[in-house]
Amino acid sequence: MIKIKQFVFNHFDENTYIVWDESKECAIIDPGMNSDAENKKLSGFIADNQLVPKKVLLTHAHIDHVAGLRYVCETYGLPVTMHADGQAFLGQAEAYGSAMGFGTKDMSDLKTEYITDNATINFGSSALKALYVPGHAAGSMAFVADSPKVVFTGDVLFRQSIGRTDLPTGDYDILMKMLNTKVLVLDNDCEVLPGHGPNTTIGDEKNFNPFLM
Repeated sequence: MIKIKQFVFNHFDENTYIVWDESKECAIIDPGMNSDAENKKLSGFIADNQLVPKKVLLTHAHIDHVAGLRYVCETYGLPVTMHADGQAFLGQAEAYGSAMGFGTKDMSDLKTEYITDNATINFGSSALKALYVPGHAAGSMAFVADSPKVVFTGDVLFRQSIGRTDLPTGDYDILMKMLNTKVLVLDNDCEVLPGHGPNTTIGDEKNFNPFLM
């Protein structure tokens, strides 16, 4: 069974996650750290719990989700694991960062490992299943675990809301299709761990999310 640690980083209150199991191998999802203090908070938790990072996963490559990407990739000697359609955002990180209060540089030189829909991501004795869910941003992915039943949705699905679609590469019709065919078909008791805000469940979103009812 996996364990999960959630951090809230940067001025966009972005959720970064560390996922690990009894092997102590872990995956880092959406490293959004934007200061030395936030870098130390994440790496300190990893060190204190004797974890061994094996994967750096992106639900998508918007600046608030990748501000700490270079730090974790270089600190732990890991490639970025992401969908190829999001690669362009890494090259635009400096421009977007400057506009949105992040001191992020171009990250297109980072080593990258591409994944596609239904890919299996292994670490330790555990695995996450990747779902391709564009609509909020090109290359958006969700990551699903079976034990416990959770889905990391990035900015696709939030508690009683959905991801915005007015940014470059956003598409409302595609997002709604992906939610209905890929995400809402998960079990009702599957916990939703979003890219911002509080956790929820698939069942609660079917019943109470005004965009999905």
